[in-house]
Amino acid sequence: MRPTTRLLPIAAFLISAAWMTASGQSTTPAAVPEDHRTMVTRLYTGTDGLSHSDETPLALHGAGAEESAPQLMSDAYVVRGAPGFFETWHNADKKRYIVVVSGEAEVVTTGGEKATFVPGHIYLAEDLTGKGHTFRVVGNQEWVALFVNFAQ
Repeated sequence: MRPTTRLLPIAAFLISAAWMTASGQSTTPAAVPEDHRTMVTRLYTGTDGLSHSDETPLALHGAGAEESAPQLMSDAYVVRGAPGFFETWHNADKKRYIVVVSGEAEVVTTGGEKATFVPGHIYLAEDLTGKGHTFRVVGNQEWVALFVNFAQ
């Protein structure tokens, strides 16, 4: 079994755990109020050629245990950043989900938005062109995240 193939079940578990944490999922089927929808912080390149971030609801279907539409993913890996680590302007090299496991990081886009990457939230990096964004690990704890790349 390829190492990447072994990571996919872990990726699925972590994304599911983050989704359940972020959405406050209960075992009782009920309509999810609009203010409790599962949100994704998305980094994207706008029509102005700059990177931006926004909050967008994750499309989920079903009752009780909802799920998103299946996505074909190519690989997954873990990234760790030491406290104070800084990466200057760059783009995401592939469209990917980022699920933070521990620590806190700050992302600043060329459009001026600032997003804090924390555990229990899902991020979608798709700012593949333009100047991109910066990345900084904040606080005194290392930042650990699972990167799950979409199939190209």
